[in-house]
Amino acid sequence: QVQLVESGGGLVQAGGSLRLSCAASARTFSSYVMGWFRQAPGKEREFVAHISRRGGSTYYVDSVKGRFTISRDNAKNTVSLQMNSLKPEDTAVYYCAAARSSYYPIRSRDVDYWGQGTQVTVSS
Repeated sequence: QVQLVESGGGLVQAGGSLRLSCAASARTFSSYVMGWFRQAPGKEREFVAHISRRGGSTYYVDSVKGRFTISRDNAKNTVSLQMNSLKPEDTAVYYCAAARSSYYPIRSRDVDYWGQGTQVTVSS
């Protein structure tokens, strides 16, 4: 069993920045592909960012490319999402996800473990 605990969400004005972090309990953290998803009110959960097991490969949904950066530290069992130039449409609950599958980029159906989610609200 792997526990994922997100932190770093909050309220920010448009154009601002936030950094989300996810701490994993897994002793084999480096064996998991990691990702971030988000779910806005009334919408389905959507993929945001993917990072490979060693961190050498990343992938982003088009709407966040150039603004968000995913990274991981396998020594500390953490994955982060740096979010810059935030827009009101980025408002959502953000979820950290871990998957054993090598499918690229990570899909909801491949996720083995989810975090509890952290709220990000961007005001206009």
